[in-house]
Amino acid sequence: MLPPRLQPGDEVRVIAPSTSMAIVKGEQVRLATERLEGFGFRVSFGRHVNEHDIFFSASVDERLSDLHEAFADPNVKAILTAIGGYNSNQLLSRIDYDLIKNNPKILCGYSDITALQLAIYRKNGLITYSGPHFSTFGMKQMADYTVQGFFTALTNDAPFELEPSEQWSDDKWYLDQDQRNFYQNSGHLVIQEGSAEGTLIGGNLCTMNLLQGTEYMPSLKGAVLVIEDDEESHTMSFDRDLQSLLQLPDAKELKAILIGRFQKGSNVTETALVTLLKNKPELSDIPIIANVNTGHTDPIATWPIGGYAEISAQGEKADIFIKQT
Repeated sequence: MLPPRLQPGDEVRVIAPSTSMAIVKGEQVRLATERLEGFGFRVSFGRHVNEHDIFFSASVDERLSDLHEAFADPNVKAILTAIGGYNSNQLLSRIDYDLIKNNPKILCGYSDITALQLAIYRKNGLITYSGPHFSTFGMKQMADYTVQGFFTALTNDAPFELEPSEQWSDDKWYLDQDQRNFYQNSGHLVIQEGSAEGTLIGGNLCTMNLLQGTEYMPSLKGAVLVIEDDEESHTMSFDRDLQSLLQLPDAKELKAILIGRFQKGSNVTETALVTLLKNKPELSDIPIIANVNTGHTDPIATWPIGGYAEISAQGEKADIFIKQT
């Protein structure tokens, strides 16, 4: 189920289903609001986005209230998450999935928000979007790649290509907006050649692992699996987290794997990643592409969880085409 497309003049609601927006600097909130308004949207905020406890998160009731109100409000056309965190899976058993099904709209975010997105897709088939948080729009030097990808995915339903950015960064830009470090992007890394097509399922890997064995985990049968992790991950933790996912019964019918670029702090090198993946016989006959612009590096692509992808990886060339309908 594809949510209605975003249009100029639409209201965009910001909610914080994981960590509170209170940790986001006021200047960053101001800039993000101004930027979205400059794109022609009206920005509103959930009543509890700045509430927090000792874990810097609002209560389950407060976060659920903001989520449900955003979907129920007919004026709201898209929902952006403020930021990621660790605990959005606390909400899953109490979400009104029928409310969401009857009021389909865009939900965009990444990282810990993966739990919400996969649960919603599993429960009612609504396509959600892995893409920038509201706080991402608070970058002074926001990449055109991120902005264009956001609009391409959310304002029309035409197919599009997920191309590599020209540059990338993993600096802590939110600590110092004026001192940024960018690297030339060598493009997608083809780890295993092949062609495939299937449903896009995935997001943050360690968050996906939280859903295994629950009623909120979508099937991996016929899926193009997209995974990424942040700098808290390292080679061995990524290896075992991925292995756990591959041991799900329907993972035997995976069609391809796309892997987001790792932050330098994870110390996951391309050599280690290639060795790790080549050592998995379960993956011996499907295409694998790494260094995709999804996850915790900048810029970030926007792609539909539950959409459809056609993958081709030959030599050093990788093509990723996305269909939303």
